[in-house]
Amino acid sequence: MRKILIVGANSAIAQACARRWVQRGDAVFLAARGAAPLQSQVDDLKVRGARSIGSRVFDANQLADHAALFDEAIRALGGLDTILIAHGTLTDQAKAQTEVDYALAEIATNGTSVVSLMTLAAERFERQGKGAIAVISSVAGDRGRQSNYVYGSAKALVSAFASGLRQRLAKKGVSVTTIKPGFVDTPMTAAFKKGALWAQPDQVAKDIVGAVDRGRTVVYTPGFWRFIMLIIKHIPEGIFIKLTL
Repeated sequence: MRKILIVGANSAIAQACARRWVQRGDAVFLAARGAAPLQSQVDDLKVRGARSIGSRVFDANQLADHAALFDEAIRALGGLDTILIAHGTLTDQAKAQTEVDYALAEIATNGTSVVSLMTLAAERFERQGKGAIAVISSVAGDRGRQSNYVYGSAKALVSAFASGLRQRLAKKGVSVTTIKPGFVDTPMTAAFKKGALWAQPDQVAKDIVGAVDRGRTVVYTPGFWRFIMLIIKHIPEGIFIKLTL
C-alpha cells in the first residue's frame, strides 16, 4: 500500500489519480486550495472505499507552509513514500508579456513552488531510503514557443530540476518521475477548442499511476507527444522563429 501526498489535489488529473490509487487500496492525503471542493473530493473517495485519507487546505505559494504539510501528511497516513505534485495555473501569455509582476507570479506558482516541494520530498525520502516523487511538468517546457513561453519557462525549470534530482537520488532508493502531458480536457482548458490531440484526465492518470509504479523517468502522455515534441525541438532556429506555434 502506497502512502501518497497529492498536492494540487483539486485538479482534474490529480482527482483521477486519487480515484485510481484509492480503489486499489492506497492511502492518500489531499492538499489543495478551496475547502469546499477539497471536502467534496474527500467525501467522494470515501464512497469509493478509501480506507485511509486526509486533507488540508493548502496554497503552494506559501513556501513557509511546505514543511508543515509533509509533517501533517505523515501523521495522518502513518508515513509517506510517494508524492504527486500536480498544482499549477494556466498562464495568460498576453498579460504576462506586459505585466512583469504577473509573469513572475506565474513562474513562482508553476516553477519555484514546485522546486520547494521536490526539495523537501527528496530530503525526507533520501533519509528513509525509499520513496517516489512524481511531478507534472508539460510538453510546453520542451521548447519555448510564442504562444506560452512564460508557462513553458516555468515547466522547463521543473523538468530540468527533476532531471538533476533524479540523477542525484538514483542510488538512494528514490525515483523521480517527470510527467509531460500534452493537451488535456480539464476545467482549466474549458475555453480551448478541442481536437484529435486532446486527452481525457483519466487517460493521463492511468499513465501517471503506471509510471510511478514502474519508477519511470520521463513520461509523455499520451505517448505520441514524445514524437511531436521531438520534431518541434529539432526544428532549426532560423526556421522556428518564422513559425506560429
